[in-house]
Amino acid sequence: MEWLANDFWLGDEKFSILGLELFYSKKELLRVLSQIKQPAKIALNYQLIFDFAFMAGVYPGIASLCMIAREKPTRKSIRNILFALAMLQPVAWAFDIVENSYLLNWMEKPEIGEEFGSYHNIVAAKWLIAVTGAFSATIVLLFKNLINQKNHK
Repeated sequence: MEWLANDFWLGDEKFSILGLELFYSKKELLRVLSQIKQPAKIALNYQLIFDFAFMAGVYPGIASLCMIAREKPTRKSIRNILFALAMLQPVAWAFDIVENSYLLNWMEKPEIGEEFGSYHNIVAAKWLIAVTGAFSATIVLLFKNLINQKNHK
């Protein structure tokens, strides 16, 4: 989704999706969303809308990766953790939908109320669930692959 990132400018200052999601304060986010002009506004709008389609591949993909990795370890605790991470991916997906809905609504009407704290918690939880799932499954698969290669020598 980086193909639109170069269009994210507010005057002569560049801003990012990650900044909007995780790092900007309520004041900074409100400043960006209330002062954004074309073509950055349409690029951001397209990116957020495209993200809904992108989500349909990412979260099921992470869940699938966790389930594939789950078959590799013999320790039940690791298998259970990977299963739990796979089952949590729809939660991360729902959080991503809520996040994009907030941003699209705030772009339309740049008024951010008390929901800002919830917004940041939802975004942080989404990232934590998705990254933990992808990272854990990848580590298990790489580790098992290395062990298999070592045993076949």
